[in-house]
Amino acid sequence: MVKLAVRPQVRPLTPPLKWAGGKRWLVPRLREMWKGHEQRRLVEPLCGGLAVALGLMPEKALLNDINPHNVNFYRWLKRGLRLDVDMRNESALYYAHRRRFNELIARGEADGVEAAQLFYYLNRTGYNGLCRFNRKGEFNVPFGSHKTIDYVSDFLDYRRAFEAWDFMCGDFDALDVKPDDFIYADPPYDVEFTKYSKEDFTWKDQERLVKWLAKHGGPVVLSNQKTDRVVELYGDYGFSIDYLDAPRRISCNGDRTKAKEVLATKGL
Repeated sequence: MVKLAVRPQVRPLTPPLKWAGGKRWLVPRLREMWKGHEQRRLVEPLCGGLAVALGLMPEKALLNDINPHNVNFYRWLKRGLRLDVDMRNESALYYAHRRRFNELIARGEADGVEAAQLFYYLNRTGYNGLCRFNRKGEFNVPFGSHKTIDYVSDFLDYRRAFEAWDFMCGDFDALDVKPDDFIYADPPYDVEFTKYSKEDFTWKDQERLVKWLAKHGGPVVLSNQKTDRVVELYGDYGFSIDYLDAPRRISCNGDRTKAKEVLATKGL
């Protein structure tokens, strides 16, 4: 008798990066929707900080983001990344590492292991966990105000978790999505600040995303901040809409305000 390969149990993992607008708070609700679909592949066209994928722990996943730096970090985690870069919560060191990181970007070397290590340090040490780039593609988040920071240097557990996960970087429209995939999409909120990468995510991109998702034959879950035009757009494309109380979010200037969340579904 041929025995089927069984994936080793992986202990629960927290997202390795800080991510403004992350969806850890939404994972319990998404788990309810995920029940009965565990054999499907999870697809996230805008995976961000990986809160959902790590919360659901699918057997297979296709995880994409427009930001090449978090994707590069995840790809190195999959290879068994260990950090040996100097990690201290000090302003001078932070700006030195930020300069070096931007040098690697300018030299076309942002896909290497050094860039992955520096990105992790900058993410953990920078202001409010923001991930912000200027039009030149330079990381420009200032030094943070954390009293203490717990840095991780060994990511072996993430390597095990990522074994059957594929990480892509690019436009969602280019993804090779299968008809039975379970898609969860969490685009940048419909607010002024959308500069999570060199490329902006505009209202036209919001529209393109919904049109793309509406064509999918399998289950789709879509979340966004509640605005009038978001609600109208999702309704126009046949999504069922629910409203949730979201936790306080971090705006581009660090201001924290409460927001209503739209949770739109199709094919569930």
